[in-house]
Amino acid sequence: MSFNRPARAGPAPEVRSSAVVLGEARLGHGSLLAEGAVIRSVRGSFALGAGSAVLENSVIVATPEAPVQVGRRSVFGHRCLVVGASVGDLCEIGNASLILPGARVGDGCFLGEGTIVAAGTVIPSGAVVVGRPGRVIRRGNDEDERRLLGLRGGDLSLPDPSFETVTGTHRAGGTMGRLYAYKDKVPEVDPTAVLFDSAEITGDVVIGAQTIIGAGVKIVGDSHGPVRIGARVQILENTVLHLLPDNDLILADDVVIGPGSMIHGCHIGAGTVVEPGAIVCDWSVVGAGSHVMAGALVKQRDRFDDGAVIDGSPAKQVGTLDAPPARPGWALDVADLASIVRLS
Repeated sequence: MSFNRPARAGPAPEVRSSAVVLGEARLGHGSLLAEGAVIRSVRGSFALGAGSAVLENSVIVATPEAPVQVGRRSVFGHRCLVVGASVGDLCEIGNASLILPGARVGDGCFLGEGTIVAAGTVIPSGAVVVGRPGRVIRRGNDEDERRLLGLRGGDLSLPDPSFETVTGTHRAGGTMGRLYAYKDKVPEVDPTAVLFDSAEITGDVVIGAQTIIGAGVKIVGDSHGPVRIGARVQILENTVLHLLPDNDLILADDVVIGPGSMIHGCHIGAGTVVEPGAIVCDWSVVGAGSHVMAGALVKQRDRFDDGAVIDGSPAKQVGTLDAPPARPGWALDVADLASIVRLS
């Protein structure tokens, strides 16, 4: 990903008009949050180094228990997801990569597109990493350095560390999102639900009590079947819900959907956790109290019983839970809402 800005610290951080900062973030001079990017930084737990960039529709989630620290002149490609991890200087993070809690990526690393860096993984500096889960296939070489030099405008020097604190002005509940009619159907939202104002809901959609619809979420009920979302559900940043014709999409109570997921015309049982970047396809069924792992792909018409641990692409059941999964650390803590957004 090319990001040919000068290495010197100087220009103020650039936050594009459709990017969203939730909470207080430390952004380095010359850094960029591109269109559709969402940063959730609880109590100032995210720092982006000088000259680094988070490109379109990426999501970064940082909490005091799992902060995110990014070095200088590193670039995250489109639709990347970073949750509670650290990344060094001069890294190239391929489009749609996932870096999960506790992972550490060293300086000068290259991640191929769609790479998953599993929770707690340590990637040494200079490594080239690919796969789901990611594996180090080799050390960077002279050709990699020449490519990086071209992507950084012929200059691989690092600016002095320098930051500005950016406090988000985003709202939750101010307009209850953007609601659009489709033909004769208008979304129905329980008055106790909270929709971030950049969420967009279209058509035959019903949203239950105390549910949270995160920043940048798109829920599209423009088909011949309904979208029904239960109580106390969380659908988090930049997730998309849709369905094929003559189908329905049902999320039961207490489901948590991680950032950047794609949920399409399926049934997901009560208390299930779907981790960031997962895809659940039409006519599939995920039983209650299940756990869909990060980046998993649940194919059309697959069925999983209650309490299933589901992983892989295509997804398979890899374990069974005796109790519903705990609410993950990247979920939204209702107590934090007032500190990361302006409520209505």
